Amino acid sequence: MKKMLVVYYSWARGNTRRIAEKRAAAADADLERIETVTPYQGSYDDVVAQGQQEVESGFMPAIRPLSADLSGYDVIAVGTPTWWFTMAPAVHTFLHGQNWQGKTVIPFMTNGGWPGHVIRDMEKECAGAVFPLSLQVRFDSGGGDRMVTPEPLVDAFTDDVVRLLKEE
Repeated sequence: MKKMLVVYYSWARGNTRRIAEKRAAAADADLERIETVTPYQGSYDDVVAQGQQEVESGFMPAIRPLSADLSGYDVIAVGTPTWWFTMAPAVHTFLHGQNWQGKTVIPFMTNGGWPGHVIRDMEKECAGAVFPLSLQVRFDSGGGDRMVTPEPLVDAFTDDVVRLLKEE
């Protein structure tokens, strides 16, 4: 069976963390959280405004090193919330700093109804990788933690990931 690492960034409501933890447990995968060196501070609106500025300028914040060595994994699942129609800047930093040649990457993203071009942007940043699966999970548009995407759809995605890990 292939070895998988689930790497994710989650900020406000923990929605991406929730999806990442469930997928890692179901696939018996290792789990790592991306954390910025300087945490976002202030109100939700302050961070939203800062996030917009960072996305629009292409800013990539410094992130803490992961304890896992990506070279020891066949499959890397990468999760991000949607920030201004793309991945969170911390995920951009993470993806930009890796060698993706020969890796299988499974991007997944959470959003409040505006998925944007997150998956496409993640694929562009992981040159040399293959992308057999991806997942968009929608939560309520009010910034809450109520999942709108049907749970059976998310479970079916997890089943597809487990089958992928078992392929030779």
